[in-house]
Amino acid sequence: MGIDAVNLSRIDLNLLVHLGALLTERSVTRAAARVGIGQSAMSHNLARLRELFSDELLTRGPAGMRLTPRAAILFEPVQAMLAQVEALVSRERAFDPATAVRTFRFGLPDSMEILFMPSLLARMREIAPGIHLRLYNFDASRLLDDLDSDEMDIAIGYDAFQQGQVHHKRRKLFTESYLCMFNAEKTGITAPISLEDYVRIPHVLTSLRPGRSVRGIVDEALDKLGLTRSIALTTPRFLTVPSLVARAPVIVTIQSRLARRFAAELGLSLSPLPVELREVTVSLLWHASYDHDPAHAWLREQVAQLAAEL
Repeated sequence: MGIDAVNLSRIDLNLLVHLGALLTERSVTRAAARVGIGQSAMSHNLARLRELFSDELLTRGPAGMRLTPRAAILFEPVQAMLAQVEALVSRERAFDPATAVRTFRFGLPDSMEILFMPSLLARMREIAPGIHLRLYNFDASRLLDDLDSDEMDIAIGYDAFQQGQVHHKRRKLFTESYLCMFNAEKTGITAPISLEDYVRIPHVLTSLRPGRSVRGIVDEALDKLGLTRSIALTTPRFLTVPSLVARAPVIVTIQSRLARRFAAELGLSLSPLPVELREVTVSLLWHASYDHDPAHAWLREQVAQLAAEL
């Protein structure tokens, strides 16, 4: 749907700045101070906003002013819109993480969320408390389109990122190998796992690919040896894998950094693989239009630093 410029021109868009302050502060006095106007002027703007939205927006309660249900619904989209406008007009200005207010939309599988986000969130709260991270479990088939249409700011993922056009920018973070993870008591085996046991014991397969018949790189490697494995369960979610392996006589072939973290937390066993698998590359991906955006460049550097620490 196109923008109705005529209808939009009838609205004083500066009112939305005042609305954001009122929704945040829940006080006419504090909202006025926040945007640098007098209390009477803010009261007048609140009256205009009430008329615009046909709602009281703020009402008096026992503990002071409180949001109406309509105002509560407006709070998040108004804050997001103001952050986007701020980012739009200040892209070329100096970036100060301590005072910046902005939302970044990340596309990443849950395996990367497990590895990166706890540390990144902790870092953001310490040095950039106004930065909001919104995470999406991206659809690989739509990822480039989402970047092109500005539905996503940045993505973290595996080798599939090798595709793309010149305006799809990429930064390698690290290469990843694989380990076999299992419950030694449930499976009755110990490391190093033999090729015979590797094909004998059922596997858990993690895959983001749709479709009824899903094959992984392990199956391709076994094909070369004239062997096949049994798949007990296929899941797109890495987060469930350690619980599955801990409770059942199955094994999983999983990226080494995740494997070490899961094994340490649940007391699972690890083994080198009895088949040779190629390493995969984990990379950042973003649109070239954000190359020189100071905030975006700063965030990419934070992610790269965390990758080095992994």
